[in-house]
Amino acid sequence: MQIIKAAVCHAFREPLVIEDVHLRAPQPGEVQIDLEAVAICHSDISFAEGAWGGTLPAVYGHEAAGRVSAVGAGTTGFAPGDPVVVTLIRACGNCAPCAAGRPTGCETPHDGEDGPLGTASGGRLTQAMACGAFAEKVVVHHSQIVKIPEGIDMAAASLLACGVITGVGAVVNAARLRAGEDVVVIGAGGVGLNAIQGARIAGARRIVAVDMSDDKLATARAFGATDGVMATQEKPWRAAKQAMGRGADVVLVTVGAARAYDDAPRYLAGGGRMIMVGMPHTGAVSSYEAVNFAAAGQSMIGSKMGETVIRRDIPWMVDLYRQGRLRLDELISGRWRLDQINEAIADTRSGAARRNVIVFE
Repeated sequence: MQIIKAAVCHAFREPLVIEDVHLRAPQPGEVQIDLEAVAICHSDISFAEGAWGGTLPAVYGHEAAGRVSAVGAGTTGFAPGDPVVVTLIRACGNCAPCAAGRPTGCETPHDGEDGPLGTASGGRLTQAMACGAFAEKVVVHHSQIVKIPEGIDMAAASLLACGVITGVGAVVNAARLRAGEDVVVIGAGGVGLNAIQGARIAGARRIVAVDMSDDKLATARAFGATDGVMATQEKPWRAAKQAMGRGADVVLVTVGAARAYDDAPRYLAGGGRMIMVGMPHTGAVSSYEAVNFAAAGQSMIGSKMGETVIRRDIPWMVDLYRQGRLRLDELISGRWRLDQINEAIADTRSGAARRNVIVFE
């Protein structure tokens, strides 16, 4: 049993506490990774606020990169020293969704309360989202990691674990965007910018970003949006349709706000797809007139983690990054130490940051 530093949540909506915790050795099928970077995702903040429940104390964090430092018995394909991206996508490989090639829908439960972490006093400590990456090291299932080439900045690589695959994957995997289609992206935060990148890479004709900030709309254009619409104007879908000359073939909702889901169908063309990416808090409700969807042949499609197959999609995205076609460095708003995590979370919560990254020396 090792002792490592981790940022622990003891109470919802309270600051995280940096403290010593126990981390057991990897068991069969598991690997241990010494982390070099972990990004702060809005999902981590929502969990720490109690938006979706969960058991405390817990260690959050799920968007990470580092190097393998130990391998459990019988685990093949990885060796100490390998640089890897660490994701929350834990797949058994045997259930119906895994067998159908959809590991994000794995039905085999994971009990984070009985995971590799423990408090310094020997009590239970939940490994949230099967990762617990707000810590110096993690022990995870081998299905959660992907090897990456040497020399890639680990802070940039960490973004591939969630925000990038969620945004790009929503476009190419969930929406199955075809070249020449028109796209609206509601929300130009971290995930929204990656949805915009995905639409650009996939060959969209027009990409309209919708947000409440002029600065975010300017950034959206730098990432590939052809047009920007302020969400605060009256009936912003009219401005979006004017920019496209028609309704959108695909509308991606990347913010976790019920109001955004209420308005999203108004941007659609006949036969259009609304891709549901952002996750509102439990209990938040949106409403639609079903007849409109039926009459117009439209659809609502959920997109969990971009419906990503990590060992297929992450190497592809790494190659795009190395070609200069996928922007990762520009997504990083700030680099912080673990002992600055509460300040980094506050900065992320303000809405100004694209992605803040905790970097381990």
